Amino acid sequence: METKQLIMLPGPTNIPTRVANAMLRPIINHRGPEFRELHSRIIDNAKYVFGTKNDLFVLTASGTGGVECAVRNISSPGAKIIVAVNGVFSQRFYESVNLLGGKGIEVPVEWGNAATVAQIEEVLKKNSPVTAVAIIYNETSTGVTTPHLKEIGELCRKHGALFLVDAISIQGGVPLPVDEWGVDVCITGSQKCLMTPPGLALISVSPKGWEVIKKAPRSYYFDLQLCKQFWDEKKETPYTPAVTLFYALDEALQMIREEGLEARFKRHAICADAMYAAVEAMGLELYARKEVRSNTVLAIKYPSGIDDKNFRGALNKKYRVVVAGGMGKTHGQLFRIGVMGSVSQFEILATATAIESVLTEQGHKLKPGEGVTAAREVFAKPS
Repeated sequence: METKQLIMLPGPTNIPTRVANAMLRPIINHRGPEFRELHSRIIDNAKYVFGTKNDLFVLTASGTGGVECAVRNISSPGAKIIVAVNGVFSQRFYESVNLLGGKGIEVPVEWGNAATVAQIEEVLKKNSPVTAVAIIYNETSTGVTTPHLKEIGELCRKHGALFLVDAISIQGGVPLPVDEWGVDVCITGSQKCLMTPPGLALISVSPKGWEVIKKAPRSYYFDLQLCKQFWDEKKETPYTPAVTLFYALDEALQMIREEGLEARFKRHAICADAMYAAVEAMGLELYARKEVRSNTVLAIKYPSGIDDKNFRGALNKKYRVVVAGGMGKTHGQLFRIGVMGSVSQFEILATATAIESVLTEQGHKLKPGEGVTAAREVFAKPS
């Protein structure tokens, strides 16, 4: 019999039964009172997760759609947008700026590392005035989280620039209080820490963000001014939303409320620590520098003699555990584990056991059980 896969990707992630069952509800009129009630509850709970009182919208689009929406809505012709580039997704963000009418200014950062406040400040000074600074909070391709986001936000305010944060693979998994840290536009996706199927993007906009948006050329499908108009007047979306995904997101956000953000952040941190302990005990090397390692995505280098396709294929076929490969210049050199959303001791120990087994079968020298034991020791520590 075929067993269910354990999805340990950096998205999509495992979906709780409550969230999956929510999508079985009957379809409703997206211009009717039932949807307005659903939509209002989603926005309220999403603002709780974002830590914001700003406007917030749910788009029927992938996370990339959320990025395009953000960039398109602030990009007047020639608008300077600084982007710290330290991996595949930050590179895509930078490319989207140039494609959508802005002028991208790259802050090149070594892959496996994160941009510093000093680097951002230097580029801001050289290119003043700047419309916005964009940071990919969690570079999904390399397992790097950019620290000092609050300080970068303060820097943006000092220089009169908007602060854009791509939090697609991290919002809801680690602290990111949007208002406290001065984030003007924040983007996330449904299929990561929010443990909802793919297909929705969430985006928040500050009053300062609106000042810039109102002066920029308007989009059509991704028109934030139209989104705000429909929300303010009707509590609706401008175009047809993915109602079943809204059901799922509604349930997931209620589950997050029930758990509480602090407990949720702690759970993600412990699970990440356990997974890091396990792979290091197996003699594997992490791709990201220790001081910027992510709590939601682990990027792990292959040891000598282990082939990417064979390793991930065996992991899936024999043990039904699915992990991601490397991207861009790391293709074939590493694998990535998502530690996000509906993740617990069970998923971490199952993944560690499967990885340990495949590595042993494919010739990597390690002491059987050492990785799993290291993970268990993390979970056993007093909370």
